[in-house]
Parts: sequence; structure tokens; C-alpha cells
Amino acid sequence: MTSRIRHPYLDHPTPLAFAHRGGAAEGLENTVAQFRRAAELGYRYMETDVHTTADGRLVAFHDATLDRTTDGRGRIADLPWREVEQARVAGKEPVPLFEELLETFPEVRWNVDLKAESALLPFLELVERTNAWDRVCAGSFSEARVVRAQRLAGPRLATSFGTRGVLGLRLRSWGLPAAVRRSAVAAQVPESQSGVPVVDAAFVRAAHARGVQVHVWTINESERMHRLLDLGVDGIMTDHIDTLREVMEDRGVWV
Repeated sequence: MTSRIRHPYLDHPTPLAFAHRGGAAEGLENTVAQFRRAAELGYRYMETDVHTTADGRLVAFHDATLDRTTDGRGRIADLPWREVEQARVAGKEPVPLFEELLETFPEVRWNVDLKAESALLPFLELVERTNAWDRVCAGSFSEARVVRAQRLAGPRLATSFGTRGVLGLRLRSWGLPAAVRRSAVAAQVPESQSGVPVVDAAFVRAAHARGVQVHVWTINESERMHRLLDLGVDGIMTDHIDTLREVMEDRGVWV
């Protein structure tokens, strides 16, 4: 595992346990109720996603539309907050603003997937206003988006690699020349992509040689969790928060 902490966001004993959307397997993903359950289990790292409403409010929600997980309908970007806040996840829990999550869980650190370009500036403005720089890590599949976020915020903001950055690191792990962004503090990656392994011993070594942590998503089976921890990954994101806690307790690394 990495020994040099490049940003206060990562100042915590590894491996890190991330509650993916608070623990999506329980059916209330990205809700205050689900994040509270994860916090009560002892999780101090949570993964969430952000979109903006038509009137610029930053909501914690994965999909571009309300349709899959709530009793509401429509694209979040096309709806004002007064309509989005009426929707209920699984017919029960409201969609939260990201600011509400920061306020409700002051001890939690947030891994935030910037799902839309429109979310970038409201996210940075919120983090500035709440002085939450040490509590957030921004990520996106779009390398260009996280590069823009990093350029605007500077080293105060922890960022992970986008898809292009992960590819560069994967090529480096094979001994091939590739550009790798120096400012990223983490590679947040699937275990494999389209049947091609992403995380192996060589990938972990290449990341650690550059002071970059490796966080793997979304791992829900105990056997896979053990295998990845044996490789020395620095964090695991899971929908099954009870399972990951049990695995880490068995290994004596639950903090």
C-alpha cells in the first residue's frame, strides 16, 4: 500500500472502505437514510454522484433522470429543485442536496463523481463556501472534466483519474510509454473492463510508484474483496456494506 499521503482527504489508515452510493444494494441509494446506515456501521468514506437541477442546485443522484430509482419522472437538468425534491427514492426517501450531505455527516469524506459538466462549478463553489477541501475527492469518467476541476481549484482539490488517465497508468504498468497526470491522488477503477483485467499486481505497483492510491469499484463478493486486498489495493467501493465490513474485520483492518 502507499506510504506517502499526497492529500488530507487520504489521511486515514488503509485500506479504505467506501460505501458506494451509501450501500446501493439496500435499495435506497444516495439518500440521507442510506448514508446514515453506512455511517452507523462505521463507514467514513462514502461515494456519491452529483447533477444540477435547472435552477442550479447540486443534487446527490446517480442517473441523469429520476425514472429508475424514484417515483418522479424527467431529466434532473430540465427540472427545478422544487420538483426534484418532491421525488422519493423507492417511494420513501427524498433526493438530497449534496450540501445537505456535507452538513449532516461532518465526519464523512466524500468521493464525488461529477456526472455532468454543469455540476463542476456549483460543486467547486460549494466546496469553497463550506471549506470542505479536505473532505472531497472529485472524479469523472471524463479526464477533461477532472482536469478542469483541478485547474480551477488547484492542489486544494483531490482528484482521481478519468478513463484516459487510467489507460495511461495501465500502459505504464505494462512498461509502455504513456502520459500520466501528476496531480491525481487516486486511480478509481473497475477490477476489469470488457473482460480485460485492469487491476493486477503490476497495476498496483505502477500506481504506488507514482504515489497514487488504487480504489476498486464496485466489489460486492467477499472472495473478490479478499483477492484485491491481497494485491495491496488501497480501497474498495461496495454496494454491500455489511460484507465489506465483515471482510475487513476478519483481516483485522477495519478502522
